[in-house]
Amino acid sequence: MAAAKKDDLKARFDAAAAAAKQTKKKPDNATLLKLYAYYKQATEGDVTGARPGGFDFVGGAKHDAWSKLKGTGKDDAMTNYIKQVEKLNRD
Repeated sequence: MAAAKKDDLKARFDAAAAAAKQTKKKPDNATLLKLYAYYKQATEGDVTGARPGGFDFVGGAKHDAWSKLKGTGKDDAMTNYIKQVEKLNRD
């Protein structure tokens, strides 16, 4: 039963990832960072590597957003990603 639930979550996550590319309106930067961080946490786990420095402001912001999720389980990250995409498509 647990495997079926995990497969269902993965399928919903994949569907949300596809839906995120075709939202009704373009998300603001804060929402885009959340989506990025949840996606990376769900697919790769905790952030790795050094924070980009210098004038890589976008890379730094992405790294910071992802590092805030350190310790979050993949299932929780997938669930939060799905909720964020559903909210975008509702608004």
